[in-house]
Amino acid sequence: MSRRNAFYAQSGGVTAVINASACGVLETARKHRDRIGKVLAGRNGIVGALREELIDTSLESNAAVAALRNTPAGAFGSCRHKLRSLEENRAEYERLIDVFKAHNIGYFFYNGGGDSADTCLKISKLSSELGYPLQAIHIPKTIDNDLPLTDNCPGFGSVAKYVAISTREAGADVASMCDSSTKVFILEVMGRHAGWIAGAAGLAAEKEGDPPHIILFPEIAFDEAKFLARVKRCVSRYGHCVVVASEGTRYANGEFLAQSERRDAFGHTQLGGVAPTLAGMIQTEHGYKYHWALADYLQRSARHIASRTDLEQAYAVGAAGVEMALAGKNAVMPTIIRGTGKRYSWRIGEAPLESVANVEKTMPRRYISRDGFGITAEAKDYFAPLIMGEDSPPYVRGLPRYANLKKQLVPKRLKKPFKI
Repeated sequence: MSRRNAFYAQSGGVTAVINASACGVLETARKHRDRIGKVLAGRNGIVGALREELIDTSLESNAAVAALRNTPAGAFGSCRHKLRSLEENRAEYERLIDVFKAHNIGYFFYNGGGDSADTCLKISKLSSELGYPLQAIHIPKTIDNDLPLTDNCPGFGSVAKYVAISTREAGADVASMCDSSTKVFILEVMGRHAGWIAGAAGLAAEKEGDPPHIILFPEIAFDEAKFLARVKRCVSRYGHCVVVASEGTRYANGEFLAQSERRDAFGHTQLGGVAPTLAGMIQTEHGYKYHWALADYLQRSARHIASRTDLEQAYAVGAAGVEMALAGKNAVMPTIIRGTGKRYSWRIGEAPLESVANVEKTMPRRYISRDGFGITAEAKDYFAPLIMGEDSPPYVRGLPRYANLKKQLVPKRLKKPFKI
């Protein structure tokens, strides 16, 4: 039987370790050259497949592929292009199958979050319906940590580490100046519906009075009066107050504290602006001098302080995805299963995409303190192992050295271009 090629694509917001998953896919596929031909990567994610812009990764050296493990962002390009349902836009799905047929692609590895899992499942179903043999494997990735059936998601541990360190360092800065200057500092972090990232900031506190003094979660309805009273109490007791707020913080009626009228390609309302909104409330009520910061892309691209645990898990799910495909698995996702002993351990499992797609895992209430402004000891036990270990990239003249890929496209084989 002739070898079939594989297609790999990155989707959605990138992370500090998504390329470690790409490294896991490529290096594992190269170990199975007797069964897998070339691995073709989509330029700018699934859009690359629709446009038939496929990168020939076989032209990349082993050293360049290995360097992906140390490289943040999406080395092959990602996108926020949502494939609608088969009923709404069957043409896009059929185009993908046509591209796969034209390039003898029998393995599909889609590296992304919840929307990507849904797309991967739909492509698997259509390929079966059309009688085209395809092993479709979803490689998990999301800083939001909201995929179900996995203990945690690759990408999250490094963001958690960044946010916890930033909270501790900025908190020390504010504490040193609060007597005569800034008394309130607010850090806005990502997290639309799930407060995992904001919650991880709680690791920064070792004793009573350490920042963060207030954490705001999407899971807990925002009460302005209680929030302002807590800010005043912290400033009175500690001299300053450090707040970590999820971008998805919302009122009891479900309305976000800050959002725009714009929507992204997935139909999500554009969030952002929670920190200045909170600062305005504090200024009006208490008149305290404040500063705020937006972690934004910095939190998800900080490869220089990535978690070693996160890197190892990101690589492992990429490698496992290839092994699952070769074992004949289809429409599944590698998962991370936490061990039960006192010492942290983990192993790879698998979950059917039918149970993953369109399911969002939020912070359990037991992880959030009774007053709604902090995390519990159980939450700390969950978070702590995920940020463990350092794995710095190589440095040259004081700056990190990242992968430098050729990214050469294979010739197109379909005559008719496709309009997205």
